[in-house]
Amino acid sequence: MPTHVRKLLWMAGALSAVLLFSTATVQGAQAQTLTLDSALQTAFANNPDLAAAQWEIDIAQGGRQQAGLIPNPVASFDAEDTRRNSRTTTIKLTQTLELGGKRGARIDVASRAQDAAALTLEQRRNVLRADVIEGFYGALRAQERLDLAQRSLALAERGLVVANGRVTAGKSSPVEATRAQVQLSEIRLEFSRAEMGLTDAYRRLAAITGAASTDFQSVASQAMAAPTLPASSQLLARLDQTAELRLAELQIQQREAALGLEKAERIPNLDVSIGSQYDASVRERVNVVGVSMPIPLFNRNQGNVLSASRRADQARDLRNAAELRLRTDTRQALDLWSTANSEVRSFNQVILPAAQSAVDSATRGFEMGKFNFLEVLDAQRTLIAARTQYLSALAQATDAWVRIERIYGDLARF
Repeated sequence: MPTHVRKLLWMAGALSAVLLFSTATVQGAQAQTLTLDSALQTAFANNPDLAAAQWEIDIAQGGRQQAGLIPNPVASFDAEDTRRNSRTTTIKLTQTLELGGKRGARIDVASRAQDAAALTLEQRRNVLRADVIEGFYGALRAQERLDLAQRSLALAERGLVVANGRVTAGKSSPVEATRAQVQLSEIRLEFSRAEMGLTDAYRRLAAITGAASTDFQSVASQAMAAPTLPASSQLLARLDQTAELRLAELQIQQREAALGLEKAERIPNLDVSIGSQYDASVRERVNVVGVSMPIPLFNRNQGNVLSASRRADQARDLRNAAELRLRTDTRQALDLWSTANSEVRSFNQVILPAAQSAVDSATRGFEMGKFNFLEVLDAQRTLIAARTQYLSALAQATDAWVRIERIYGDLARF
């Protein structure tokens, strides 16, 4: 092979290797940043609590299958007299015939249990989705808190440099440098707490998604404020469609079906038997037919009927209580969201820029000898407090959003 051809092939191979390495590097960097969508997908696929809840569907299906089965026949053998020549033996097959619609009532109860299992799973998915959103935005706020702590640390370090410079030049008292050092030490402690908070937030998010350890290095930066929520009238109009209220309605149907089953149990079953009897003393075989039924003289299942009836009444009251609670929670969450979002806008548009400007002005004035360092410290503390309140407002807005998600599920469907 010519030399120039070998060189071309070597260059092509090297270029392919570089491209493959670059692609792998980009994919690795993307894998280290967790997005909300990927967190939700991972949680739905791997969360152990949701996986356990999904088995309820098969459990209820087994209950439905069992409810439709009829009683097994009973085979019996009787022997009268132990002597062979005078012994009488009877072989019978007895079948219980369920009367009063018991089998249909059992199937009705089991079918309601199947529907309840499906709704419970839907409700669990809504709760898991809300938990993931809460954990994701908690991690995002922890990242923001660490970023703000880094800014505050840089600000305090700058203040210390300025204070030391003025003390060295003889323009300020050494007390100013001491104050600056104390301020820097306090902010370093806050920075350490922010680092620990970020680690804990990542671990909580990983646990919610079903991971034993964090396989990401950061969460994707998104809009810190919660998305715009539907109007109160729009949400309340769809309250009957929520999983929790539909489950409460279904529980009424379950209790009524159970009441129907208990009423059916008042009617006794009929046992029909057929068989053959052989009398060894006369060497004769005769057919045997029997019918038996309990006499409902004392036990007419009246206690169970009363209990089932009261459980149905209780389910109706629980349904009304659930509707009242969900309406109240919806209004409270929307009010909290509105207030928190107003605070977030105020911090972004007015408070934080003004506090930052005050710090810059106080620092420049201290450098020029117009202000003492107490005014710089006061401006720095005001800015740090404003940033803390900003994160608190973000947490309240996210909490309101999560509360609505737990009730109504994915708000993107609205």
